[in-house]
Amino acid sequence: DERVPPLGPSGVLREFRITSNIYVNRKLEKAYYDTDLKALEAIRWLYSNGVPVTLIQRALSVGALGTARWRRLVPTRWAITAVDDAISRYLIKKIKEYPIVNKFLVFHRKVFKNTFIAIIAPRRWSYEWIEAWFPQTTWNPSHDEVEFGGDYEGISGRTTYAEPGGCYYAARLAVTEYLCRVRRQGTAILWREIYTGFNLPIGVWFVRENLRAMFKSQPRVFDSITEVLEYLKGVLTIDIGTWVRQSKLVRDLLFQETLSKYFKGLRK
Repeated sequence: DERVPPLGPSGVLREFRITSNIYVNRKLEKAYYDTDLKALEAIRWLYSNGVPVTLIQRALSVGALGTARWRRLVPTRWAITAVDDAISRYLIKKIKEYPIVNKFLVFHRKVFKNTFIAIIAPRRWSYEWIEAWFPQTTWNPSHDEVEFGGDYEGISGRTTYAEPGGCYYAARLAVTEYLCRVRRQGTAILWREIYTGFNLPIGVWFVRENLRAMFKSQPRVFDSITEVLEYLKGVLTIDIGTWVRQSKLVRDLLFQETLSKYFKGLRK
């Protein structure tokens, strides 16, 4: 299932007995019994109090959050994306108040026929997520060429659903968690290459948790986007020029760098 983490083996239940007290997360229990607390407020309150994202998503899916009148069962996919979106929006508000990073930071992670990279640029908050699916993969099973899909948002955020779907929001949550942890603001550009043979439909949680792990590593530091792209030539499989053509935010950074060099030349 592409929407939830893998579960263990299943079978027919013949008998069920409670032999000890059931553990219930106390914060989640409090949100459940507060039938005046709106779902969005509950999600953000639970996250701020250390409740795991996956537990919040399950609670929303079974209709355990929100005001009494509006509690409903929510399809799993919608619940996961709604929680990722709500929490990352909450974190973005904080990020906009932080100072901007003073260098280009680059992270990368290779895991099971996937490469993830992130560029944090010294600019105000904006965000981009692009996936490149090689032939004979989950979302590109029969094509002969790499298929790209992506979307971006500026400082004002977005009002429409992102074209790549849930992975866009899962990745945004991971990078906003990192920026809040280091109390910095930046332009976040995240790319993913998915190689031939990756045919497991485990998208959203796989993306979120691998990016969380990636952001726990030490970044490489660069002075310019040109240096970043030169470094990424040795990390990515697809030609860096192809990636630049796909990435609006990288093209913007290159244009700004060119303008900066031009005006510096005029002042000399």
